[in-house]
Amino acid sequence: MTEDELQTLIEDGTADYAAGDSDGALEKLGRATQAAPESFDAWHALAEVGFSLRRLDEAKTAAERAHALRPQDLFINTTLSRIWMERGDKAKAEHFGAQAKIGSWREQLKTPEA
Repeated sequence: MTEDELQTLIEDGTADYAAGDSDGALEKLGRATQAAPESFDAWHALAEVGFSLRRLDEAKTAAERAHALRPQDLFINTTLSRIWMERGDKAKAEHFGAQAKIGSWREQLKTPEA
């Protein structure tokens, strides 16, 4: 699968979810993660859809795969914080929330105001 085909599959899966086709979204995002297990975007999209569907175990697994690929990413740390909060583990939620905040500060330092 080419990078463009992968991106289209991720976008189509996300659009399916937005249009109310959860099964279609999960199928497409599942194919994306199988075809490109190193794709952060595919795992993150799958985590977000799983979280939205309240499939917290599946969301956590997908989020952990994305996190392994980009541990300092602001958005995946936020996703993991939300998942752990829903699962009732405040300590882990706070850990990932803090990592997201650090990521936000890191981004701010890259583009300081003039």
